[in-house]
Amino acid sequence: MNISGGSTTLFDSPTSQTGKMILEKLPELGVDLQVCPRTTCLQIDLILLAIEALELGGSETILGFAEELHLKDIIKHRVNLWRIRSTNPLRRAYIRRHLSITEAKALVIITCYVARQLTVVIRQLMMMSQQLYEKQIPLEQHLRLASYLERFRAHFKSRMNPGRSGILALNTDEELNKLAISLLGKLLFCTGTYGMQRFWISLFYGVLE
Repeated sequence: MNISGGSTTLFDSPTSQTGKMILEKLPELGVDLQVCPRTTCLQIDLILLAIEALELGGSETILGFAEELHLKDIIKHRVNLWRIRSTNPLRRAYIRRHLSITEAKALVIITCYVARQLTVVIRQLMMMSQQLYEKQIPLEQHLRLASYLERFRAHFKSRMNPGRSGILALNTDEELNKLAISLLGKLLFCTGTYGMQRFWISLFYGVLE
Protein backbone atom coordinates (compact mmCIF):
# COMPACT_ATOMS: atom_id res chain seq x y z
CA MET A 1 0.00 0.00 0.00
CA ASN A 2 1.35 3.42 -0.95
CA ILE A 3 0.87 5.71 2.01
CA SER A 4 1.58 8.81 -0.06
CA GLY A 5 -1.65 8.39 -2.02
CA GLY A 6 -1.90 10.57 -5.12
CA SER A 7 0.76 12.66 -6.76
CA THR A 8 -0.30 15.98 -5.19
CA THR A 9 1.31 17.34 -2.05
CA LEU A 10 -0.56 17.00 1.23
CA PHE A 11 -2.76 20.06 1.88
CA ASP A 12 -2.05 21.66 -1.50
CA SER A 13 -4.20 24.67 -2.28
CA PRO A 14 -7.59 23.19 -3.26
CA THR A 15 -8.13 25.85 -5.91
CA SER A 16 -5.54 24.20 -8.15
CA GLN A 17 -7.04 20.71 -7.91
CA THR A 18 -10.10 18.89 -9.18
CA GLY A 19 -12.35 16.78 -6.97
CA LYS A 20 -10.81 13.65 -8.49
CA MET A 21 -7.30 14.84 -7.64
CA ILE A 22 -8.38 15.56 -4.07
CA LEU A 23 -9.88 12.07 -3.67
CA GLU A 24 -6.70 10.50 -5.03
CA LYS A 25 -4.84 11.82 -1.99
CA LEU A 26 -6.19 8.77 -0.15
CA PRO A 27 -4.74 5.36 -1.01
CA GLU A 28 -6.73 2.41 -2.26
CA LEU A 29 -7.32 -0.09 0.51
CA GLY A 30 -6.21 -3.17 -1.38
CA VAL A 31 -9.45 -5.00 -0.59
CA ASP A 32 -12.68 -5.29 -2.52
CA LEU A 33 -14.74 -2.80 -0.52
CA GLN A 34 -17.53 -0.87 -2.21
CA VAL A 35 -19.16 0.37 1.00
CA CYS A 36 -17.89 1.16 4.49
CA PRO A 37 -18.20 -1.06 7.57
CA ARG A 38 -20.44 0.15 10.40
CA THR A 39 -17.43 1.02 12.57
CA THR A 40 -16.08 3.32 9.86
CA CYS A 41 -19.42 5.15 9.63
CA LEU A 42 -19.41 5.57 13.41
CA GLN A 43 -15.85 6.91 13.62
CA ILE A 44 -16.34 9.44 10.81
CA ASP A 45 -19.57 10.75 12.32
CA LEU A 46 -18.00 11.11 15.77
CA ILE A 47 -15.02 13.09 14.51
CA LEU A 48 -17.38 15.40 12.62
CA LEU A 49 -19.32 15.77 15.87
CA ALA A 50 -16.10 16.94 17.53
CA ILE A 51 -15.61 19.53 14.77
CA GLU A 52 -19.14 20.84 15.35
CA ALA A 53 -18.41 21.10 19.08
CA LEU A 54 -15.14 22.94 18.40
CA GLU A 55 -16.60 25.52 16.07
CA LEU A 56 -20.03 27.11 16.02
CA GLY A 57 -21.49 26.61 12.56
CA GLY A 58 -19.42 23.47 12.11
CA SER A 59 -21.85 22.01 9.57
CA GLU A 60 -21.57 25.14 7.43
CA THR A 61 -17.79 24.91 7.66
CA ILE A 62 -17.95 21.31 6.45
CA LEU A 63 -20.18 22.30 3.52
CA GLY A 64 -17.94 25.26 2.75
CA PHE A 65 -14.91 23.00 2.46
CA ALA A 66 -16.91 20.59 0.31
CA GLU A 67 -17.36 23.40 -2.19
CA GLU A 68 -13.80 24.71 -1.88
CA LEU A 69 -12.35 21.22 -2.33
CA HIS A 70 -14.53 20.53 -5.39
CA LEU A 71 -16.43 17.77 -3.57
CA LYS A 72 -19.85 19.36 -3.97
CA ASP A 73 -20.95 16.52 -6.24
CA ILE A 74 -20.56 14.17 -3.27
CA ILE A 75 -21.47 16.39 -0.28
CA LYS A 76 -24.21 18.39 -1.97
CA HIS A 77 -26.03 20.26 0.81
CA ARG A 78 -27.07 20.13 4.45
CA VAL A 79 -29.76 17.45 4.00
CA ASN A 80 -27.39 15.30 1.96
CA LEU A 81 -24.72 15.66 4.66
CA TRP A 82 -27.26 14.67 7.33
CA ARG A 83 -28.29 11.58 5.36
CA ILE A 84 -24.68 10.52 4.86
CA ARG A 85 -23.89 10.92 8.55
CA SER A 86 -27.05 9.04 9.50
CA THR A 87 -25.38 5.85 8.22
CA ASN A 88 -23.85 5.80 11.72
CA PRO A 89 -25.84 2.93 13.32
CA LEU A 90 -25.78 4.59 16.75
CA ARG A 91 -27.74 7.64 15.61
CA ARG A 92 -31.35 8.24 16.61
CA ALA A 93 -32.10 8.96 12.95
CA TYR A 94 -30.17 5.95 11.65
CA ILE A 95 -30.83 5.40 7.95
CA ARG A 96 -30.41 1.90 6.55
CA ARG A 97 -28.19 2.83 3.66
CA HIS A 98 -24.53 2.20 3.02
CA LEU A 99 -21.79 4.82 3.23
CA SER A 100 -19.85 4.56 -0.01
CA ILE A 101 -16.06 4.61 -0.10
CA THR A 102 -16.21 7.81 -2.15
CA GLU A 103 -18.46 9.52 0.42
CA ALA A 104 -16.18 8.39 3.23
CA LYS A 105 -13.11 9.70 1.40
CA ALA A 106 -14.77 13.07 0.88
CA LEU A 107 -15.66 13.37 4.58
CA VAL A 108 -12.19 12.33 5.70
CA ILE A 109 -10.54 14.87 3.40
CA ILE A 110 -12.85 17.65 4.59
CA THR A 111 -12.21 16.65 8.21
CA CYS A 112 -8.46 16.90 7.73
CA TYR A 113 -8.63 20.31 6.05
CA VAL A 114 -10.88 21.65 8.83
CA ALA A 115 -8.56 20.16 11.46
CA ARG A 116 -5.59 21.86 9.85
CA GLN A 117 -7.43 25.18 10.06
CA LEU A 118 -8.07 24.56 13.76
CA THR A 119 -4.63 23.13 14.61
CA VAL A 120 -3.68 25.85 17.12
CA VAL A 121 -6.98 25.58 19.01
CA ILE A 122 -6.89 21.77 19.05
CA ARG A 123 -3.30 21.69 20.33
CA GLN A 124 -4.09 24.23 23.05
CA LEU A 125 -7.10 22.24 24.25
CA MET A 126 -5.12 18.99 24.25
CA MET A 127 -2.28 20.54 26.27
CA MET A 128 -4.67 22.12 28.74
CA SER A 129 -6.64 18.90 29.26
CA GLN A 130 -3.40 17.03 29.96
CA GLN A 131 -2.24 19.65 32.45
CA LEU A 132 -5.57 19.64 34.25
CA TYR A 133 -5.62 15.82 34.43
CA GLU A 134 -2.09 15.78 35.87
CA LYS A 135 -3.00 18.37 38.51
CA GLN A 136 -6.34 16.64 39.20
CA ILE A 137 -8.20 19.86 38.44
CA PRO A 138 -11.70 19.60 36.91
CA LEU A 139 -11.69 20.19 33.16
CA GLU A 140 -14.49 22.70 33.63
CA GLN A 141 -11.95 25.11 35.16
CA HIS A 142 -10.73 26.00 31.66
CA LEU A 143 -13.43 28.06 29.95
CA ARG A 144 -12.77 27.12 26.32
CA LEU A 145 -12.22 23.44 27.10
CA ALA A 146 -15.37 23.38 29.21
CA SER A 147 -17.31 24.99 26.36
CA TYR A 148 -16.07 22.37 23.88
CA LEU A 149 -16.92 19.49 26.23
CA GLU A 150 -20.36 20.87 27.01
CA ARG A 151 -21.22 21.28 23.33
CA PHE A 152 -19.89 17.83 22.50
CA ARG A 153 -21.98 16.20 25.24
CA ALA A 154 -25.07 18.10 24.12
CA HIS A 155 -24.57 17.11 20.46
CA PHE A 156 -23.91 13.49 21.39
CA LYS A 157 -26.93 13.14 23.68
CA SER A 158 -29.29 14.79 21.20
CA ARG A 159 -28.18 12.76 18.18
CA MET A 160 -27.28 9.30 19.48
CA ASN A 161 -29.78 6.60 20.39
CA PRO A 162 -29.40 5.85 24.13
CA GLY A 163 -30.91 2.40 23.60
CA ARG A 164 -28.03 1.20 21.41
CA SER A 165 -25.58 -1.13 23.15
CA GLY A 166 -22.64 0.98 21.97
CA ILE A 167 -24.05 4.01 23.81
CA LEU A 168 -24.65 2.34 27.17
CA ALA A 169 -20.97 2.62 28.13
CA LEU A 170 -21.13 6.37 27.48
CA ASN A 171 -23.88 7.21 29.95
CA THR A 172 -21.93 9.67 32.11
CA ASP A 173 -20.45 13.10 31.48
CA GLU A 174 -17.04 11.76 32.50
CA GLU A 175 -17.09 9.06 29.81
CA LEU A 176 -18.30 11.53 27.18
CA ASN A 177 -15.53 13.94 28.18
CA LYS A 178 -12.96 11.17 27.66
CA LEU A 179 -14.41 10.48 24.22
CA ALA A 180 -14.36 14.18 23.33
CA ILE A 181 -10.70 14.50 24.36
CA SER A 182 -9.72 11.36 22.42
CA LEU A 183 -11.36 12.83 19.32
CA LEU A 184 -9.27 15.98 19.73
CA GLY A 185 -6.24 13.71 19.61
CA LYS A 186 -7.47 12.15 16.36
CA LEU A 187 -8.04 15.58 14.85
CA LEU A 188 -4.53 16.65 15.79
CA PHE A 189 -3.21 13.41 14.30
CA CYS A 190 -4.94 14.33 11.03
CA THR A 191 -2.85 17.50 10.73
CA GLY A 192 0.52 15.72 10.84
CA THR A 193 2.70 14.43 8.01
CA TYR A 194 0.55 12.02 5.99
CA GLY A 195 -2.01 12.30 8.80
CA MET A 196 -4.84 12.33 6.27
CA GLN A 197 -3.74 9.04 4.74
CA ARG A 198 -2.99 7.41 8.07
CA PHE A 199 -6.32 8.46 9.54
CA TRP A 200 -8.08 7.05 6.47
CA ILE A 201 -6.37 3.68 6.84
CA SER A 202 -7.05 3.61 10.60
CA LEU A 203 -10.78 3.69 9.87
CA PHE A 204 -10.50 0.19 8.42
CA TYR A 205 -8.34 -1.55 11.04
CA GLY A 206 -9.58 -5.10 11.35
CA VAL A 207 -11.09 -5.02 7.87
CA LEU A 208 -7.71 -4.82 6.16
CA GLU A 209 -6.19 -7.72 8.09
